[in-house]
Order: sequence, then structure tokens, then C-alpha cells
Amino acid sequence: MLKENSIATLVESIPFDSRHEINTGVEAYSVYENKGIKFNVVDYRDPETGKLHRFVTTLPMTINPGTIAMLYFKRWTIEKTFNNTKSNFKETKAWSSNTRSLENQMRLTAMSYNLMRVFEESSKTQQPELIHPSDKKYSEALEIRQQQAQKRDRFVNPLFFQARISRISSYTIRAVQNAIITGMSLQCFMSSLVARLVLPPQLIGEH
Repeated sequence: MLKENSIATLVESIPFDSRHEINTGVEAYSVYENKGIKFNVVDYRDPETGKLHRFVTTLPMTINPGTIAMLYFKRWTIEKTFNNTKSNFKETKAWSSNTRSLENQMRLTAMSYNLMRVFEESSKTQQPELIHPSDKKYSEALEIRQQQAQKRDRFVNPLFFQARISRISSYTIRAVQNAIITGMSLQCFMSSLVARLVLPPQLIGEH
């Protein structure tokens, strides 16, 4: 984020579609310059809190400023990926100081994570009318935030209500591990994941 005491000169404004839902909360999108270096700044006012955030980015101007703002708020999702690898995969130490060994460790860790993600996301498609318990919890929390915001004549950015990538559940990871150890068939394993799905909450807030 752009620091309050940052010394930067406004160069020009960048046009954007303020009516598009993806740019909800964006007040300005501009080019700034500091010591000969140009960068873009997104002025985003959170419709839920009214707080103004100023995000610095070097992404192309073709990227919607609302997308840039939302990427900042989604940064915790990225942290949860690291949490999976450290807490569930126990990847807390380097295997070796050798560069090739480190690269192989990173590749295998990423492959393991992606495999777990495929299993969990695939299970959600088996019964589209049901959702994962973590998604239900997230939706209920969003609904509470929405109701509280509406009491202040505000609202939660509608982009938060769209599909998200959540932390892979510990249950899924343990299920994969047990399936490998016991030689469980893929069909039985997937059935156990589908059995975890639940009915979505009945949301009453207006989004």
C-alpha cells in the first residue's frame, strides 16, 4: 500500500469502467512518479468500512483496478496455501543446500498440493446442490458481515460472495494419506469426500 508520507507526483489518470461490478469501491486509478520511476495507484474505498486504501501496482493498465484491490484482500488465501504445506505436509525444512534438491522439493510440494486441491474441488462437483463445510462457514460469516454493514448503510463488496479457493481441509489431506496407506479404491475415497458435503445456508441478506 502507498504510505501516507510517500512523496509521489501524479502524472495522469487511467480510465476505467466505474459502473462495472468488478470495480466496486474504486475511486481513482492513476499513474504516479517518484524519482523517475512510474507506477500505478488504485484508490479503493472499502464499501463495508468506508476506509480508503491506496494500492501501488506495476501490473498492466489492462487489469481492472477492482481486481488489483481484491487481490490485496485475497492475500490471506495465499498464506493459507503455505499453511497447508507447513502444517499438513510438514515441509518446514529444506532437504538440502543443493540448488537442484531445493528445486525438486518445491516441485514435489507443489505437485502434492495441487493433487490434494484436485481431489477436494472434484468432490464438490459430484453433488452441485451441496457445498463444502468450509464454504458454508465462510458464507455464514459473510452474511453476518453484510447484515452488520447494512445497519450502517454500507455493504460488503459483492466480489467476496463469488467462488473462492479456500484452505484445503485437514480431513481431505488425512483421507488421501489413509487411502494411500490402506490401498482404498479411488471411488471409495471420493465417496468419503462427497459424504462430507452439506446443504448451503439460507442467506437472507441482499447482495
